[in-house]
Amino acid sequence: MSDDGVFSTSSTSLVESSCPLWYTIVHEISTKTKESLSYLLRFDPSSSSSSSSSSSSLGLSALLMTASVTLFLLLLITTHVIFTPYVNVSRLGKRPLGYGIWSYSWNFACSLGTNSRWGYDTSLGSFHPWTRIGFHVAILFCLSSVLCSVSHWFWIRFMSKSTFAPLLGYDWMHLFTSCISQEVDEKEEIRLIMDGLVSLVTTILYLFLHYVYWTLGKGVSHPGGPREHKIRRKPQWLDRTTYLPNAMDLDTDHDMDGSIMNHHGNRNKTKEWRCEVAQLSHKITDDCFHDWKGKYRTHVKLTGEPAGRQIWHYGCITGTSASLTDESPNNTTATNASSKNKLLSPETLSKIDAMARGGRENNGFNASKNPNSSDIPFRTQMIRDFVQKGGSLDYYEHYSNDDKQQDKASVRQAARKAVHFYEMLQTDDGHWAGDYGGPHFLMIGIIIAWYVMGKPEQLLNQHQRKLMAHYLTVHQQSDGGWGTHVESPSTMFGTTLSYVALRLLGIPSNAPSMKAGRAFLHDNGGAIYTGSWAKFYLCLLGCMSWDGHNSVPPEMWLLPHWFPFHPSRLWCHCRMVYLPMGYLYGSRFIYSKAETDELIQSLRQELYVQSSYNDIDWTNTRHLVAPMDNYSPIPTIMLLAHNALARYESWSFVRPLRDFVRKRGLKFCSEYMAAEDLQTNFIDIGPVNKVLNMISAFHASNNNIDNPKVLNHMMRIPDYLWVAEDGMKMQGYNGSQCWDTSFAIQAISECDLLDEFPTLSKKVWSYLERTQILSTETSKDSPAYLYESVQNREQFYRHVSKGGWPFSTSAHGWPISDCTGEGLKGVLVLKKHCSAVQDAIKDRSLRSFEEERLHDAVNVILTLQNEDGGWATYENNRGFGWYEQLNPSEVFGDIMIDYSYVECSMASLTALADFHEAYPHHRTRDITFAILRGREFMKHIQRKDGSWYGSWACCFCYGCWFGIEGLVKAGEPTNSPVIQKCCKFLLSHQRPNGGWGEDFTSCYDKDYAANGMDSYGDEGSGVVNTAWALLALSEAKCDDIEAVKRGVQYLLKRQLPCGDWPQEGIAGVFNRACGITYTAYRNVFPIWALGRCMRVYGVALEE
Repeated sequence: MSDDGVFSTSSTSLVESSCPLWYTIVHEISTKTKESLSYLLRFDPSSSSSSSSSSSSLGLSALLMTASVTLFLLLLITTHVIFTPYVNVSRLGKRPLGYGIWSYSWNFACSLGTNSRWGYDTSLGSFHPWTRIGFHVAILFCLSSVLCSVSHWFWIRFMSKSTFAPLLGYDWMHLFTSCISQEVDEKEEIRLIMDGLVSLVTTILYLFLHYVYWTLGKGVSHPGGPREHKIRRKPQWLDRTTYLPNAMDLDTDHDMDGSIMNHHGNRNKTKEWRCEVAQLSHKITDDCFHDWKGKYRTHVKLTGEPAGRQIWHYGCITGTSASLTDESPNNTTATNASSKNKLLSPETLSKIDAMARGGRENNGFNASKNPNSSDIPFRTQMIRDFVQKGGSLDYYEHYSNDDKQQDKASVRQAARKAVHFYEMLQTDDGHWAGDYGGPHFLMIGIIIAWYVMGKPEQLLNQHQRKLMAHYLTVHQQSDGGWGTHVESPSTMFGTTLSYVALRLLGIPSNAPSMKAGRAFLHDNGGAIYTGSWAKFYLCLLGCMSWDGHNSVPPEMWLLPHWFPFHPSRLWCHCRMVYLPMGYLYGSRFIYSKAETDELIQSLRQELYVQSSYNDIDWTNTRHLVAPMDNYSPIPTIMLLAHNALARYESWSFVRPLRDFVRKRGLKFCSEYMAAEDLQTNFIDIGPVNKVLNMISAFHASNNNIDNPKVLNHMMRIPDYLWVAEDGMKMQGYNGSQCWDTSFAIQAISECDLLDEFPTLSKKVWSYLERTQILSTETSKDSPAYLYESVQNREQFYRHVSKGGWPFSTSAHGWPISDCTGEGLKGVLVLKKHCSAVQDAIKDRSLRSFEEERLHDAVNVILTLQNEDGGWATYENNRGFGWYEQLNPSEVFGDIMIDYSYVECSMASLTALADFHEAYPHHRTRDITFAILRGREFMKHIQRKDGSWYGSWACCFCYGCWFGIEGLVKAGEPTNSPVIQKCCKFLLSHQRPNGGWGEDFTSCYDKDYAANGMDSYGDEGSGVVNTAWALLALSEAKCDDIEAVKRGVQYLLKRQLPCGDWPQEGIAGVFNRACGITYTAYRNVFPIWALGRCMRVYGVALEE
């Protein structure tokens, strides 16, 4: 070693002599590699040392970087230009056979890859696994390039005198620095070795970190929690009982001052509200619109399957007959059962009223006792019709005294009574209807639409408007405000919209209710502090400047599909709401008479605390939101995006470009909305986009209310409206018909009562057969069927629909994974366990299910499985977890992508398991592997305390039932730690009275409600939560029989004499922060729990 600390040239001989074979191999490889690189980089090995060293270092790094960029671009081009149009499109909805690229690669290597499928078309989400592997290779090339360059500089700058090298046996550092500083032949070889080592280490580290993230990471579908900022405020109402306006109130055009009507309706009134279903509902709507101005009979009509449709109609009906008289504006002469009607005695009518009340003191509504409706008008109608058709109110009236005594007070008797009562509520077409309301803000949209479209009577008639005003008035809280939903404390979101709606419905500003509402608004800063969705409605109405709303550019849809953030990758509900929002924002739609309408001018002053509407600096109000509305604070990155878009909207120098792309964006939005309208027979996916699509169609027709598209929209508004004892409301969907019915028939089957109620069973079979999407003659004749083609599905980002089941009706047209699963299970249960259905199929009084239709359902379920092994709702997850950083809505959480949920996963994999049991030879490998993956996913998202978070109902008892049932059906042993941990969680939350209880705060806070259902339950317990807990524990075969018995006894104690159970707290939830009503749950799940506990524990429950 020389004095300057470097090797002499003779040092290399030491290496060569000490390890000749190794050195010879490396030398040969290095030489060949050097020659290849020299040629590729135009590098001359005989050049000087300094230029050689510099060129090699920079050349290799540049080569790796060039390879990285080239590979990345090549993958994008081939995937989007070649594979997308000609390969992937024909396989829309298919998923790779594997849990991400790791298991996909492993299965492919194990010769299982022959059954794998292409991933989603790249315009809809994830790339094919091999494409993604290519992306990872490109990233590795890029990282290696950077680290090679850094390593050269680092070693030269800091490590030339390191003492670590001698530990390896040779003074490699001295040799390396010698190669850099002197002209020796080995310098390129050492450099290549070092670059190779850096690349190898980079690859190993990258793969290791990716694998750790893949195995240990929670994944985007883990709901997380508990929340740091929990809800502390409680809703409060005045203690007052109100009644629906009676016939005289509705037929007289009396002044509306916002006061509450405190009287009993007359049972023998000549007119009343009735719920009509299926074909009769179509006739009523068609007649109504055909008679309007007498000119629409030829070019507007309802399309799609009528089964399941339910509308509320105000008609002329006698107090004891279900017939519609000639006084009806629709000229409908009778219901389906008119020939079987019979007069009912006052005693019978009184008994029916008592049964329909669900244990409540009277037919009135008192929000301070319970803001949830008990569905009294609907249940009264259905029980009355049941008796008029010859049905009996007492299931046991034909039993002998011995049989009555033997069955008295038993679990089976409770189940029988419950099923008999629930049969009375079944509609003629076979489904069960019920209140699916809850959110207040939904109805405000249709009221605003009615107003800005010129207040057409056919959109909302006077009877509907008065019941809507009644609904909003009775839900006003004692602080003057309204909640986002019925159990929510007052919010600016709910108050702003409810106040505006009542004013539009005719309530004067000096009414006591309006004074109290205005005080709440002003105390909280005025309407500039409401949520963004409320601001949007105010802009449409002309009560807020568009400058006060953040940009919703319709030209976002023109982005290339490979762009990391594309609207097509959003969760479909989010996507379909912001689609018309973009159109209306881009068009700057404003109520055409806003500047001359006295009411609008008055609202501009009433809603704000500023002295003058014209003095408000709207631009600086865009980000303002009251803390009570701010469930999901807008992330910083979205605030920056909003500010950037505000500049884009206001800067004049970008106006030519903006005008050019906006015109094209508006055109696409219009085409997309038209496709959505036809795909759903003008029902649309939900109430928000339903209203906004209708306003958009009105605008696109130059505000022509007689335009056929506008009329078709108006004809479907009744699908969303529901009447209960608290008034008329807009539901969160066009009903929950298929969901509730599928659950109900499985519950009755678990009680082994299908053949005791043969009419009920056969009607359910008929309904499920008619409700399978795009599978009946009627649905195939609708315009929706044309959109099932590959080309249309690709153009408008739709998943495969044919064969699925909906949440509501076939005409709605959107299949959902869990609804398809539960619908399929309902069909299989009847097919296997109900002899009445089997006999009816044989004698052809019922239609059979072709095996191909069941195969279609299985295909829908298999294609909806996400790569994490779980199932999302309507579509596969097309986006990424970071999309939530772009959530523009403050009041809702986790709305940006379609996550995998425990509920969807259980329903889907249990349906696959049941189908595989009945048809073991159809797609055996696909089904088996899907169940295996689903099982692992459900275990993966279990919380540390053993529970599962329920995303679609309240909340942990619900999630635990889905978690346990899904795992057990997938083959998880009941004594596994996963199952036992969940049982322990449930048992720890059983209340002293034997029941379980949660309220909406469990969902909102993502933490089990500390006081259970203390506000609207029974000593903190509720029948629905108790039923869910019992379903989970009995499926797990919990050995704590005493706990199960106490739960069963709680259900028996809470059952009413007629077989019903009381309506307690709100049961459903969506988007983490909004509650929604399921009145059917109080019947379905206690029946199911009793049946399962009888099956699992038998006589032990009676001991």
